[in-house]
Amino acid sequence: MTIYNIALIGFGGVNRALAELIATKNALWEQDLGFRLNIVAVSDLQLGSVISPNGLDAKTLVEANFSKGGFGQLSGGSPDANNEAIIKTAPADIVVEATFTNPIDGEPAVSHCRWALQSRKHVITTNKGPVAIAAPELNAIARAHGVRFEYEGSVMSGTPVIRMAERTLAGAEVKGFEGIVNGTSNFVLGRMEAGVDFAAAVAEAQALGYAEADPTADVEGLDVRLKVVILANELLGASLKPEQIKCEGISRLSPSDIKAAATANRRWKLIGSAVRNTDGSVSGSVAPKQLPFSHPLAGVSGATNAVSLDTELLGDVTIMGPGAGRIETAYALLSDIVAIHAARSTCGMKEVA
Repeated sequence: MTIYNIALIGFGGVNRALAELIATKNALWEQDLGFRLNIVAVSDLQLGSVISPNGLDAKTLVEANFSKGGFGQLSGGSPDANNEAIIKTAPADIVVEATFTNPIDGEPAVSHCRWALQSRKHVITTNKGPVAIAAPELNAIARAHGVRFEYEGSVMSGTPVIRMAERTLAGAEVKGFEGIVNGTSNFVLGRMEAGVDFAAAVAEAQALGYAEADPTADVEGLDVRLKVVILANELLGASLKPEQIKCEGISRLSPSDIKAAATANRRWKLIGSAVRNTDGSVSGSVAPKQLPFSHPLAGVSGATNAVSLDTELLGDVTIMGPGAGRIETAYALLSDIVAIHAARSTCGMKEVA
C-alpha cells in the first residue's frame, strides 16, 4: 500500500477541504485508489506553520478553531508562516500549493512551486497564477528532477477539462475552444436577465460567497483571461502570456442590453476563447457575447462552468460541471494525485506492507 506524505501551503478553503476529505475518505482511497494521504506539514499566512514527520491528524486540523498563529500551539509548530522552509525541508512527497492568485507575476506561488520541484517533490496546485505565467519553466524543472507538476483545478475547479481534452479526446485534434469559466460573472448576468441591476447582482454574488470583496477580477474578465492562457497553452500548444489576450468584462452591460438580447432570443455570456489560426498562431480573447438560445453555452446558468471544444474529428464537444466550490476544487487536487500515482513515479514514495 502506498502512502504519500503531503505538505499543504495555504490552509484556506481548498486545502482545508482536502484535509476534510483525508479525514473521512482515506480508507476508501486505500481500497479504491491504492494509496493513502498523510499530512506532514502545513504553512498558512494567518495560522503559522507546523511540521510533523509522523503525520498530523487531519480531523484535528479541520475541527480545531485555531486563531491567528494557532499552529504554534501544536508540537513542531510555529505561530509564523515559513513557506520556504516548509517546502524545502518537510518530508513530503507532494506539495499542495493553494495560496492566493497573483495575476501579475504569479508570486509567491511561482517560487513555492519552483522550490518544491527543485527539492524533487511533486507539486499540485489550483492556483492560476503560476500555471498561466510560468508553466513552461515549472514543467521543465519537474522533468529535470523526475517529478510532476499537475494543475487540473486551475480551470473549472474539479471538472476535468484539461485531462478530458488531452486524454479522452487524444487524436480528435482540438482547433479551438470557447467557454464560460467564471461562475461569478455568469451568476451576475443571470440575475441581470431576471431584472436585477449590475450592482445589486454583484452584491448578491458576494453574499453567496461567489464574489470576493473586490469583484474586479471576476466581472472585468481578468480571471477568465488567465484561464484562457492556461487552456490555449495546454490544449493548442500556444505560448501566450496574459497581456496578449484581449480582455473586456461585463460591467459596461446595461439592463437595456440584457433586455434587447432576450427580445432577440439571445443571451449575454462572458466568453473566454482561443483559436489556432491558419498560419499556426493562436489568438485568444475575453469578451461578453450574445449567444442564441440554441448555442450549447447559452443555457449554462449560475456558477456552473462549461467549455466547448472545436475538434477536427468530432466537431464541438462541450464539457460542463462545477466551476467553484471547496470540495469540488479539493477533488481536483485528488485527481492530480491520482495522475501522479498512475504514472508510477517512485520519487519519495513510501511502501508499507
